[in-house]
Amino acid sequence: MDNKKSSTGLQENIAGLLCYVLGWITGILFIIIEKESKFVKFHAIQSTVVFAAIFIANMILKVIPFIGALLSTLLTLLSIVLWLFLMYNAYQGKMYKLPIAGDIAEKQS
Repeated sequence: MDNKKSSTGLQENIAGLLCYVLGWITGILFIIIEKESKFVKFHAIQSTVVFAAIFIANMILKVIPFIGALLSTLLTLLSIVLWLFLMYNAYQGKMYKLPIAGDIAEKQS
């Protein structure tokens, strides 16, 4: 991993990690502010797509009585594991590509 800086002034791996910190919110923020780094743009777009989809799925599940609440809780636990995994990989300088969201991020970055 090299110490390349992004247009934000941060090292790419730090900016990539920060794309995930608040899920789709920081993803959108970094989509807006990052001008050059494909690495940071990739993580910003992937974060936005993945965590927006999880957010929407959770909202839908919460309106379904009982089973929806159970599935929402399970989805939340799994999303925390995914969140930590993605932040760790970004910090390591890896462009870990998730299915579907990673393809979208790769094409857009």
